[in-house]
Amino acid sequence: MPFSIRPIRRILNLPMAYISAFWSLIALMLLSGSPAHAEWVTVGGNDQIGMTTYADPGTIRREGNLVKMWELFDHKMTQTIGVGLFMSRKDQREYDCTKERYRLLTFTQFSGNMGSGTVGYSSSGEGQWIPVQPGSLDQSLLKVACAKQ
Repeated sequence: MPFSIRPIRRILNLPMAYISAFWSLIALMLLSGSPAHAEWVTVGGNDQIGMTTYADPGTIRREGNLVKMWELFDHKMTQTIGVGLFMSRKDQREYDCTKERYRLLTFTQFSGNMGSGTVGYSSSGEGQWIPVQPGSLDQSLLKVACAKQ
């Protein structure tokens, strides 16, 4: 007879601590597995145009007074600003913390909210430095980027 119950008997004869530890490990692996995604933190928004702005502090990279960070601009209505139609846009900006200015390094426009859907347009290249205006959303983003040491 090719099938035998003996391997199962061996498992059943193991001390309960081993069996409990095995199932605890399986449960831990299942519960700790989470998808890799950005941890977007709300920075501000504009209710008049239906936009919410997020930053991902986990992407902050500092080199002296210069800081790079990813940001997400999420819209309630389809946008026609610039190139193509989009609902959200991810930017990587570089901030100069001492001179309070920023420049765009790369951006990608998405057809869906929160960076989902298809990519409508993408561009990269160091843009011109732009001074941060006091009280602006850009100033809030600068504060998030430059706060992390």
